[in-house]
Amino acid sequence: MSEGELRASDAERETVAERLRRAAGEGRLDPEELEERLDRAYAARTRRDLEALTADLPAPAAPSPRPAAPGPAPGRDVEPLPPGRWTPAELRERAAGFLIPNIICIGIWLATGAGSSFWPRWVLLFTTIGLLASFVRGPDADRAHRARREAAHDRRR
Repeated sequence: MSEGELRASDAERETVAERLRRAAGEGRLDPEELEERLDRAYAARTRRDLEALTADLPAPAAPSPRPAAPGPAPGRDVEPLPPGRWTPAELRERAAGFLIPNIICIGIWLATGAGSSFWPRWVLLFTTIGLLASFVRGPDADRAHRARREAAHDRRR
């Protein structure tokens, strides 16, 4: 069986569709032809069907090489943070979650005359409880909660 007779995957169909969209954006395909080719791309069964849709288009430009990310020094292994330790980003996130609503509410209280009772105390109370609860639960529980929330969000998509 030749390479062209192999069944096309969804990822291959999507790659071809993206290439067709780029070609249309460059002015190589008019909107009607783009729509027709996209319909054929998503209906394609084999790789040969997909190849026919882009045969008259120039080869895609090679992506520009990205600079290599700095890695660990040779001979040194990078160890992940041990469980139970907060990362600096997580600490900043908690501090911001505590400070921002409190500063805003105190600012509103001051801007409206500050003559009435200090109502921002309720915001301070609940944000303090939330902050303390996150520290009592620890970083592992918060990371697990975030992972569950992101998984639920991905399932809804």
